[in-house]
This record gives sequence, structure tokens and C-alpha cells, in this order.
Amino acid sequence: MSWRFSRHRRLLRPRSQCSRYLSNVNFQPHNIASALALRPNQDQDNFTIEVFGSVRSIRKQKHCAFLELGDGSTVHNLQAVLNPDQAQGLSHGTSVALQGLWRPAPPGKTQSHELQAKEVTIIGTTDSERYPIQKKFQTAEFLRSIPHLRLRLPLQALLARMRSESEFLLAQYFRRQGFLRVQPPIVTSSDCEGAGEVFSLATASPNTGRYDEKAHGDTTFFRKPKFLTVSSQLHLEAYMQEHSKVWAFSPTFRAERSDTPRHVSEFWMVEVEMRTRSLEEIMDFAEDMLKSLVQGLRKSPLLDELVVANRSKENPHVEESVEDKESTLSRWNMLEERSWPRITYTQAIELLQASASSGESKFVYHPSWGTGLQLEHEKYIAVKVGQGQPVFVTDYPQTIKPFYMLPSVTENDDGAAGRVTAACFDLLLPEVCEVVGGSLREHRLQELELSMQTSDSELALSSSSDRAEIEKPAAPVNSGGNLDWYIDLRRFGSIPHGGFGLGFDRMLCYLTGIRNIKDVVPWPRFYGRCDC
Repeated sequence: MSWRFSRHRRLLRPRSQCSRYLSNVNFQPHNIASALALRPNQDQDNFTIEVFGSVRSIRKQKHCAFLELGDGSTVHNLQAVLNPDQAQGLSHGTSVALQGLWRPAPPGKTQSHELQAKEVTIIGTTDSERYPIQKKFQTAEFLRSIPHLRLRLPLQALLARMRSESEFLLAQYFRRQGFLRVQPPIVTSSDCEGAGEVFSLATASPNTGRYDEKAHGDTTFFRKPKFLTVSSQLHLEAYMQEHSKVWAFSPTFRAERSDTPRHVSEFWMVEVEMRTRSLEEIMDFAEDMLKSLVQGLRKSPLLDELVVANRSKENPHVEESVEDKESTLSRWNMLEERSWPRITYTQAIELLQASASSGESKFVYHPSWGTGLQLEHEKYIAVKVGQGQPVFVTDYPQTIKPFYMLPSVTENDDGAAGRVTAACFDLLLPEVCEVVGGSLREHRLQELELSMQTSDSELALSSSSDRAEIEKPAAPVNSGGNLDWYIDLRRFGSIPHGGFGLGFDRMLCYLTGIRNIKDVVPWPRFYGRCDC
């Protein structure tokens, strides 16, 4: 028989007795979601429960009060009936514990049961006059200024659970596919001088806690300038050499001075590197990964709750709300249906030029071969080619892509002078457009060094990734300097490989129908704003 010391080590109990004891312990009260799911038998008249939460609303009447209690476990509220004495001191935002009888609700109520309170305990009081979150219309811009309190909104709580479930499902998928999850660094040594899209590190004065100008140059903490990462790709390539298939889910930083609905300065990326010679294999994997994610999310209550969160009655913050049920279901269905269409960059340009010539479309930026696709071009391709589905665009001109991309094979054999393309792709989704970017990597030492020498300038970290969120042509590089370690990966036993990066927050924008990424990111940091 197996024995264990008790908590105070004064006696021993058999392991079987410990298990029986623990099985009878109720470690915490019900959350709102689990309480609403309770369906006691009709003969259980005295079915007692206890719940914690915050007051969403309260209506006080002469003989009773009706309270709606909520927490982050669901967008639905629990209705409780209190007597006037129990309702004293309660207001919107108050944190309470309720204990009482869980009884069937009267006919006509939206929820099947309600809580007839026997005991009400105020845990945290709130001054309802000063509480910033009110049950009235409040602009998205105002709510972004109080992200620490915005998290209490039902929709924000739903988004937090959706992020958590999505990360769990992705981790499950990668594990099934034999991938190793790794932890790349946040602080990098790549030289980003002059790029204007990276954050550099500097120490703060120990006396004032403020920025220390003396920390720059040769006197920096790391002796040389260091930066916050804009991509984990280069470091994932180092892991891939030994482990074949690796992935990471980590924050990424971009110092772009743009304030569009698609950009923030801190966001999360799912990044993948694998041994392969085929760009098609990488695209197949990215497509299968996203389809698996949507299928997993469908098995949770999140989709139904998205619809509830959009009702003006329960979500007065309409600028932050999601679409109607039909629109949301349609975009989820389109992700799962059929194989996603694929066209080359050259075909996309021809399609755009034909549309412009016929007068069908009037583009602000004229589409021409050798230039990057603008947002208006991507939206047209997503609608025209995708017909509601995601679209892969492949084989972009090599001159507008980073130095490390492997040249295409088929595109470069078309005989067109100067039309050298890279073995790469962007995945475009309707409305949000670029969400995934990937490529085969240049694994040959001499070709990589030649690409660096031909580019003839220092590497900007913004060029070190083809990930989603990158819209501008990457800066060229030369060999040596901060990329010596990267060249070593080719110098010693290099193998063919490739990968991609998924803009996680943009993907959530698409799945939820929320139009501004700043309302999906829980702590939005963007040009001019970094609250909390």
C-alpha cells in the first residue's frame, strides 16, 4: 500500500484515502457559465449554488430587486432575485458573491433558471458615478484609453477566451504534426539602423527611472545597439537545422508610424519553419492549419457567443461589436470549404491591369509589375479571385522581397527579361487582406552571400521577415556584421527549408468580424499611445 505524509506530517494516510478525500472537496464556486448549464431535477427544490461575479445591472423595486451577474466565463448574464435589504450597496461594477436556490425561472424569461438569493456578500465596492464602464454607448477610442477596465466588457472577455482556445488548438495541431515548440529571443542583435520600423533598447536612469541618453552608442548595456524583434524567423531557422519542424508563438514589435485599423506596434505571431523543398507543401500546411483551427473553434460555444455579443441590448459599445450571425457563419464556412485558390503575382498584376483598363476599377495606385501590391489591390484580388475564400498569391518579384528568399523556378523560366521572382507567397483574406506570409529560404551559402553583396547595404530588421504585417519592400543587406551568425547556418550543413508566419491578431479580426485590430489586441500599443 502506498502512503503519504499529511499536510502537517503528524500522521500518514493511504493514497486511496487521499484520493477519496480530494474528490469530495469543492475548491471553488461555480462560474457563471457552469451555473447557467445546471439543470437540477424537479424534485431538487433546495438546490443551492454559490457564484462570484460583477454586477452588470440591477433594477431595484419596492419588494424585490433583479440583478444581472456576469464574469468572463460567458457573455450571458445570470439573473438573481434579491430582497431590498440584500440589494443595498449594490451598483454597476460591484464585485459580489451570491448564494441561494437555483430555481426554474417564470415563463417568458430568457434563461431557464434564476438564482433566488439567500446570502449576498459584497467583495469589492464600486463608485458607480466614477466607474468609467457604463451601460451606455461609449466610443471604441475611449475604451482603448482604459484597456485595464475594458477587459471587463463581455466582448473583451469573449476575445480573451477565444485567444486562449485558439492558442490551445494550434498547439494541439502542431503536436499532432510532429512540430517542436521553441522560444526564440525577444531582444535581437540585428542592425536596424535607419529602417525606422524597430524599437531600440536603452537603459533607464536608476535615480529617475527615465530614459538615459548616455545609454546609447558604445555605452549601451549590451555594448552595441539591440532591438525588439520584428520576427522570430531567423532564429527559428537555427532551431530547424536540428529539429526539422519547429514553431513559435511570440510577441512581435514594429515601430511603424501608422494609425490604420490594421496596424499596432505590438502583436503576436505564429511562426513556422520546416525542412522542405516545396513551396506548395508550405502552403498546403498553412491552409490545413487554419482549417483545423476553425474546425476546433466550432466545437466550442464561442461562435454562438459572438452572435450574442453583437446584440445592442447586451453590448452598447457598438463600434466594437461583431457582425450578424449570417455574416459570421459565412466567413467561417468559406475558410473550411474547398481548396483555396492560388495565383501568381504576375497573374494578379495582369488581372488588376485588365480591371483598370476596362474601367471596372479605379485604383489610386496603378498596378505595375515589380511594385508591391497595395491594400486596394489585395482587396480586389480577395474578392475577385477568392469569391469569399482566402487566396494565395505566389512568386513576387525578388527585388521587392528580402535577401534570404530562394528564387522561383517556374516563374523564372518564362523568358521575360528582368522578371526574376522569389519562391514566396502571401495569403489574402477578404477585408483584412494579408494574414500569412511565407517562402522557401536560400539555403546555399554562395548564393546567399551573393544576394547580400548585391543588395549592398546594412540589414534592417524589417527585412528579416516575410511575415504578415509587412507591407513595404525590405531593405537590402550585405554580408558580415550582425548577420555573421545567420551565414554560419549556411556555412555548416545547411539544408533546404522554408516557413511562414501568421498574424494572429489579424486572424482573430477576421474570425470575429471586428474591423479594427486595436479592439482585438487586449493592450493595444500604436503610434502615440501606450496606455497602462
